Amino acid sequence: MLVVAAVCVCAFVRADTEVIDRAVLDRWAAPYRGWHYWPDHVIPSQPGIPGHEAFHSTDVPCVYQVPGEPDTWYMSFIGFNGQGYNSFVAESTNLVRWTRPRLAMGFGPTNAFDFGGCVVGAFLYESYDVKAPRVLKKRDGRYWTLYGCYPRQGGYELRPGSEGVASSEDGLTWGRAKDAPILSVADPDCAVWEKDCIYQPWLLEHRGRFFNFYNAANGSIEQTGLAFSCDLLNWMRYPANPVIRVRSGGFDEQFASDPKVFRDGDHWTMFYFGVGRGGAHIMAAFSRDLAHWTAHPEPLYAAGGHPGGLDRQYAHKISLVYNPKNETFYMYYCACGSQGRGIGLITSKPLEAEASQENNG
Repeated sequence: MLVVAAVCVCAFVRADTEVIDRAVLDRWAAPYRGWHYWPDHVIPSQPGIPGHEAFHSTDVPCVYQVPGEPDTWYMSFIGFNGQGYNSFVAESTNLVRWTRPRLAMGFGPTNAFDFGGCVVGAFLYESYDVKAPRVLKKRDGRYWTLYGCYPRQGGYELRPGSEGVASSEDGLTWGRAKDAPILSVADPDCAVWEKDCIYQPWLLEHRGRFFNFYNAANGSIEQTGLAFSCDLLNWMRYPANPVIRVRSGGFDEQFASDPKVFRDGDHWTMFYFGVGRGGAHIMAAFSRDLAHWTAHPEPLYAAGGHPGGLDRQYAHKISLVYNPKNETFYMYYCACGSQGRGIGLITSKPLEAEASQENNG
């Protein structure tokens, strides 16, 4: 199976190492700046999920839709109960008010690579265009996601993390599609930069190949790498990893993590988070070929930007969706600050109608 993955890598690797200049970076980043903060968490730090009330500190939002339900959106997110993560899903008809939270994927079996909990949110979509609906795509009759996971319970992200692959019949409840990790620190192609822990994936399909953008750690430094697959089950890393590196003295001097990649006109845009200069910040990088990336040095949204203090400590881990009904982008993110760790929202236009509905309802 490694031979199949190697063919995917060899078919993709190019010698081109173009660096995108600052004027282009500024132009490509401009549409995502100056957006509007929603005043509160859309999913609070204490969500009170029925049957799972011990889970708190919500994190890692990812919005999607199920085919045939054009007026309903779903959001996967995680909670922590002191032992590990579980993944949950809530639903919405206006992208602001999220209801009916329930379990999407829980702890794996005892002594398994995902016993410490599963973080879904790297879904196979029908399209990765930045304005396309986030509609799940079926492959072999099922929906698919990659997920981050941990081998032990009893604490927060107990190393060494790895990644698995899961599938679903309905897009709401997920189960393992392979009883072994797809990426782990024990793999023969695991490099020094990722030797201590592998974290969250982002799945993308392009021209018949699958791409897994993921963050991983060596000590206290996290960077972003890339792996390839032809079947979602067997993966091989890009030899030139990491594709997004930390930058000394920058807003991403310690972490360059949690990538989310979309086709954006004639180029690709990656949203990721950087840790540096006193906080975690929403950053952007750009590419013409999916392999060679240039990161903008300035955050799109820095920690502390929310006027209510919602993200005073951290602004990170985004999910982006476009609503054609009001021609508005919704950027969900993990906002940590005055109200704990919860899911915040930044939008490209003010949401006056939704705000009125929310306040009255």
